[in-house]
Amino acid sequence: MPTHHHPEQLIRNNRNYIIKNMSSKKPLIVLFGRTNVGKSTLFNTLTGNRQAITSNVPGTTRDSNINIAEWQGKEFELVDTGGIMDMKFLTEKGKKTDGIETEVQKQARDYLTRADLILFLVDARDGFLPHDKKMADFIKKDKKLKEKTIVVANKADSMKLRMDTAEFNKLGIGEPMPVSAANGSGTGDLLDLMVDKIDWRKVSKKTEIKEIPESIKVCVIGKPNVGKSSLLNSIIGYERVIVSDIAHTTREPQNTKIMYKEKEITLVDTAGISKRGQKQKGLQKFGIEKSLKSLNQSDIALLVIDINKEITQQELKIMDEIIERQKSLIIIANKWDLVEERNTKKYTEYIYSKIPFATFAPIQFTSALTGEKVKKIMDLILEIDESRKIKISDSVLNKFLNKIVKIHKPPKASGTKKPRIYQLKQVNSNPPIFEIRIGAKDTLHYSYLRFIENRLREKFGFLGTPINVYIDKSPRVHGRHEEGQLIKKQKND
Repeated sequence: MPTHHHPEQLIRNNRNYIIKNMSSKKPLIVLFGRTNVGKSTLFNTLTGNRQAITSNVPGTTRDSNINIAEWQGKEFELVDTGGIMDMKFLTEKGKKTDGIETEVQKQARDYLTRADLILFLVDARDGFLPHDKKMADFIKKDKKLKEKTIVVANKADSMKLRMDTAEFNKLGIGEPMPVSAANGSGTGDLLDLMVDKIDWRKVSKKTEIKEIPESIKVCVIGKPNVGKSSLLNSIIGYERVIVSDIAHTTREPQNTKIMYKEKEITLVDTAGISKRGQKQKGLQKFGIEKSLKSLNQSDIALLVIDINKEITQQELKIMDEIIERQKSLIIIANKWDLVEERNTKKYTEYIYSKIPFATFAPIQFTSALTGEKVKKIMDLILEIDESRKIKISDSVLNKFLNKIVKIHKPPKASGTKKPRIYQLKQVNSNPPIFEIRIGAKDTLHYSYLRFIENRLREKFGFLGTPINVYIDKSPRVHGRHEEGQLIKKQKND
């Protein structure tokens, strides 16, 4: 199992890379409280988006959501922890973990020790409950925890409920702050108090992280139970995402920023996608929708498959979604440690035979459990990021075009006249898009587009990255031409 490390800097002795806390200059604020007091709703309200899934089902938040909130020109890192359901998880630090809920509680406890400020949420509608008192007693036992805690009486949606929140003074932690996360009332006052209570001088002394280029966004995606969360944990070296053998444990995308070879990479672990899950309603369906949204916001997709099982139609559909969105792709053949006859050539041929439309994607055989070849995935991410950003000048492309036309002249798609290619031009990078200009009455066979794509890969690389080549037949107008017609190549061409 991965081990915990100091949050400022994590160094794995058996790996050649360093992971740093990317938000080291921002204070850490932790939402704390029993289940179903509205932590996720308040998290969404304070951060201004809908990252956390909200529900009236206790225990909806399993992993800890993390996002940045801003107020009065100050930024802080907000963490929405899973609800505390059993006090033994807070007090018995040496207890062995034996299940998913245990992992939730352990993760919440770890965030409390690292927090600069704790928002202890209680429910104004439920009133003062014994479980709230037990949690308050736990906080009061540690003077440092008590000093950095604000009691937040959530769901105070009416004047009467706001008045009734005075009973939470019995907790002995301080005056409760009444808010309604659902309609936003009182949240401005809460943010003012948070800014005032944070020791900004202490925050300013935290480790400075030098400015770096824009983050490489990587989406970890695949069917349920193929090892996505385990892979993410293995990459980052500590238990950022909870791992379980129960299908659909991960229901919310989890963003984790790391540094690798002076490059910032944002890893997103998504809910598992399955054919059955797409038809279901409720939390699981919402998680799948968020997974596809995470894919849209990413540059590179790590498609995790179980190499011990046949590639399914669901996985082919996921690949289709990745390529359709012009995302780069790395196929992670996980659970390699369980394979008896470890013949990479044999398994590579099998995978590519199933996906002839995506043979540009590298395959990395790995074991998330043992950490085998995980570092190679990081190297591939950096290599593919460079490939996505390749920019080729018009002059270089024209020389390239003249050369390949001599090797293989373009065949006609219809009619009697052979087409003439006037220009090959790169019109976009990240992802790479190329424009071929031919005569207004000419036609070009789709196979020649594939020929050009293959020659571009041979010459310039574009590892793991879809190349979009389209035909422009529009006439020149004052040195320019109108937008061309996009010819989409089907995978089964």
